[in-house]
Amino acid sequence: MKKIISGLFVFFSIILFAQESIQFQDLPFKDLIAKAKKENKIVFIDAYASWCGPCKLMERNVFTKKPVGDYYNANFVNARFDMEKGEGREIAAKYGVRSYPTYLFLNGDGELISQNLGYMEESVFLAMAQDINSPSNKKGSLKDRFAKGEKDPEFLINIMKLNSTSDYDFAKKASERYFENKNKAEELSKDDIGFLLFFLKSVEDPNYKVFTSKKADIIKYLPEETYKEFDHQLILSKVAAQSIDEKNKRINEDYFLKTAEPLVGKYEALIKLNQTKLSYYEQNKNFPEYEKAALEYYKNSDSFEPNELLKAAWIFSDQVKNTTSLKKAVEWAEKSVMRGETSENTYILAKLYFLIGNKEMAKTYAEMSRNLATQSNKESTLAENLLKQLK
Repeated sequence: MKKIISGLFVFFSIILFAQESIQFQDLPFKDLIAKAKKENKIVFIDAYASWCGPCKLMERNVFTKKPVGDYYNANFVNARFDMEKGEGREIAAKYGVRSYPTYLFLNGDGELISQNLGYMEESVFLAMAQDINSPSNKKGSLKDRFAKGEKDPEFLINIMKLNSTSDYDFAKKASERYFENKNKAEELSKDDIGFLLFFLKSVEDPNYKVFTSKKADIIKYLPEETYKEFDHQLILSKVAAQSIDEKNKRINEDYFLKTAEPLVGKYEALIKLNQTKLSYYEQNKNFPEYEKAALEYYKNSDSFEPNELLKAAWIFSDQVKNTTSLKKAVEWAEKSVMRGETSENTYILAKLYFLIGNKEMAKTYAEMSRNLATQSNKESTLAENLLKQLK
């Protein structure tokens, strides 16, 4: 009898414990959004990864607390997705999830209204939810409200913060309205300057006038030389766009240099020209021109970050046949490997060695790539296929 009572006690304790926790709904993403729309609620998504320690601590120490469960269950449509499996991958890509745990709050139109991350104590996690669960966040689609002309600074700042990666054009338009309606006599804050520079891409952007008129405010936070360099990049971006010969799919180098040199000097003009060529010829799959531009731009490879060099090496490994050029790409890939070995950079180096005929080194790095991939639970097919060719 005691055993039965004891068993019932444990059973009911488990039920009570479950009721006190956040109730995560096992529904497809689109159904969660539809449910939130119908109930005029906000969707809360715990975006986690199975290997993430802080995610497990949140699940054990915070999601199970009664005040947390009571509030989240009453006010949100709650769900959890592993960002590395199934629908979680699509959600991670759509909302720019790169760290775990990330907490996504979405309205009934599937728009992001808040994104936070990291382990939080119960009180902080609850306060965050109470702040997000405000009437203003349930007014409807952010885009509809924006289209109707809403000018509230906090509303516009929220759009900028939340959409800077997932919907850059929307966020950029919000930045333009924000600065258009800002008191012209008011000094720009550090955050204002961050928004201004992040969304400013061209001298033809409306916010370029703010950039030039508020120079005195900006150089309180940035060295004047940095301000000047940023301005030069904006000017050169316009020249680069004007230098594209779309008919022949080429960059008009003579026009670029003739136009840019008087504005920023020969050194900066040449750098921007090569950057423009690399980007344009890669985009248009003109790899012979890309090869020439990369060899010129990365001539002094010590001046560049290893990851940038690795990208060029990867393109060479797929698209370039010239042995001399491939040997240069080996140097670029080696710099990345020297910084830190990964399954990706060791594979690229192995393939480049294979292409220039150094089978011994190709085998060494292909085996390293395979082993690193296995250790980190990554795909090793490319390395294994290369090893088969080396037998």
